[in-house]
Amino acid sequence: MTATPSTTVANLRDLGGTPLPGGRTVRAGLVLRSGQLDRLDLDADPVVAGLRLRTVIDFRTDAERADHPDRIPAGAQLLVGDVLADKLNSARLPAAVQLKDLLSDPAVAEEHLGGGRAQALFADTYRSFVNSGSAQAAYRMLLTEVADADSGPLLFHCTAGKDRTGWGATVILALLGADDETLMAEYLSVNPAVKQAFAPLIEGFTAAGGDPDIALALIGVFPSYLRAALDEVETRYGSMEKYVREGLGVADETVEALRARLVA
Repeated sequence: MTATPSTTVANLRDLGGTPLPGGRTVRAGLVLRSGQLDRLDLDADPVVAGLRLRTVIDFRTDAERADHPDRIPAGAQLLVGDVLADKLNSARLPAAVQLKDLLSDPAVAEEHLGGGRAQALFADTYRSFVNSGSAQAAYRMLLTEVADADSGPLLFHCTAGKDRTGWGATVILALLGADDETLMAEYLSVNPAVKQAFAPLIEGFTAAGGDPDIALALIGVFPSYLRAALDEVETRYGSMEKYVREGLGVADETVEALRARLVA
C-alpha cells in the first residue's frame, strides 16, 4: 500500500499495491483509507477528485461527526458505521474518542493514563473492535460494500485514520491472503503521518509538563494494539475466516466476491 498525496485529506492511503502471496497484489484505486474528510475540497485537491469516490464509510462516533462533519464528493453515498457506539455506552470511554481533552491537562492525563494505563486502554478498545456488536455491524458493512462492484471506488475512515480504520484495513488484507508481516507493516505505516498531524498537540502537552510517553501512546499505533485485536480473533473464533463468517455474519460468497474484485 502507498500513501496518496492529498492537500485536504489527512493520512490518505490506497490499499492498492499491497503485496499478496504468489506475486499478486491488491488492485489499485478501489479501496482507500484516511482520516476524517472535514477539510475535503475537490477544487483544491485534484488527487482526491481523480479518485472518483462513489462510497464513503465513516466509522466515527456521533460526537465526532457533529464536531467535524465529512465533506463528501457530489454523487458519492455516505454510510455510517459507529464502531465505538457500544464501547461509549460502557463505563470506560476509549482514549481515542477524548484525545484532545486528555492531552489538554497533563495532570488529568497522568492520573488516568500514566503507568501503562493508556496502552492497556487501547488494547481493550482494540479487543472491542472484534467483540462489540456496534463494531461487528460496522465492519460487516465495510466488507459487504467493498465486495459490491456497484460501490465503486470506496474510502473508509475514522478521525485520525489509524485505529478503527487500521483494523478495517487489517481484516480486508487478511482476507486477501496478506501475511502477518505485511499486515503489521501496513498497520504501522501510518505512524509518520499521524504524528505529523498531531505534532502541535503533542508539543503543547509536553511543553505543559505532560509525559511524552502518554502522548505517543494516544497518538501512535503500536504492535501490541493490533496484536490485542488479532489475539481476540484467535481466542473467540480461531481464525480470521471464522471471525468474518460467524462474528461479522459475512457470507462466504461475499468474501469470494471481495477477493475476485480486489486481487490483481
